[in-house]
Amino acid sequence: MTARGIGLVARQEIRTRLRTGRWKVLLLVWCLVVNGLGLLFRVALEYGDTSSFGEPGVPMFGGVLLGVLVLTLLVTPALGGQSVNGDRERGTLATLQVTRLTPGDIALGKLAAAWGTGLVTLVLTLPSLLLPVAEGAIGVGRALVVLLVTALLIGVVCAVSQAWSALVARSVTSILLSYLTVFALLVGTPLLFTLAVPLTSEHVPDRYGGYSEDHTERVWWLLAPNPVVALADAAPRLPERRVLVGDVVLSRAPESDPLGSISRTVREVRAGDDDHGSDREDGAAVWPWGLAFDLALAAGAVWITASRLRTPLYRVPRGVRVA
Repeated sequence: MTARGIGLVARQEIRTRLRTGRWKVLLLVWCLVVNGLGLLFRVALEYGDTSSFGEPGVPMFGGVLLGVLVLTLLVTPALGGQSVNGDRERGTLATLQVTRLTPGDIALGKLAAAWGTGLVTLVLTLPSLLLPVAEGAIGVGRALVVLLVTALLIGVVCAVSQAWSALVARSVTSILLSYLTVFALLVGTPLLFTLAVPLTSEHVPDRYGGYSEDHTERVWWLLAPNPVVALADAAPRLPERRVLVGDVVLSRAPESDPLGSISRTVREVRAGDDDHGSDREDGAAVWPWGLAFDLALAAGAVWITASRLRTPLYRVPRGVRVA
């Protein structure tokens, strides 16, 4: 496996994608729609009571970023969901397999092409994302961290979609399974957590008859692989503001920060019910575990893809072309 071989496969994949004009039109429509929605969201924030500190840039950045993450993850399965079985159906995969390219070269080259296309869709959303940064509402460091995490999550979905493409004979089926995987990460993880929380309930007796206590610290890990949770918790915290309440000066985090709100919630879930007065803001982070799981999932997907590309092929699925 060499960088030259990976680059050759990636360039061939990109040339194949650019031969049709549909990609250019789709990317243009994507840019206009996403940035247009972001600007409309900003206008709505300007006319609404969006922040206790009067900064619409904070909720705009978090809201647009979460929207971009979800939309990008919904688009990404189409980028890698037919990279292997699509070539196999067209009879072009065998042309690569008979060369000196290794299965790893082919797998990583196709992944690089799909991931690069996904990163282009992310770059096209930067005008609406970087507006709060230009205004000074969001720091450059915070923007770079969340964009890096978003890029990694796009790569994870590309790798998983490509693995389904290598495992399943039909491209329609592999794309469907890729969407189901994204659905499981985005919706399935909080659903499983919601169903698991009652199972952790314990009865605590007291003089009034007792009450039920949920131990969310036992099942918090079900939320960790969720891309939204990983992204929000990885975002650096915004500086607290001093607020005068009567004669008391309190330090408060911006309540209109969607990323910060999600991060505080999941860290409270991991901490569980704490009667010792621990500081929730300094709770244990969730994102390292979630991101590690997602990256491990991507690594396993790449290994599966490479193993399915090894030759000679001793068993050919029914209806699959070899050349």
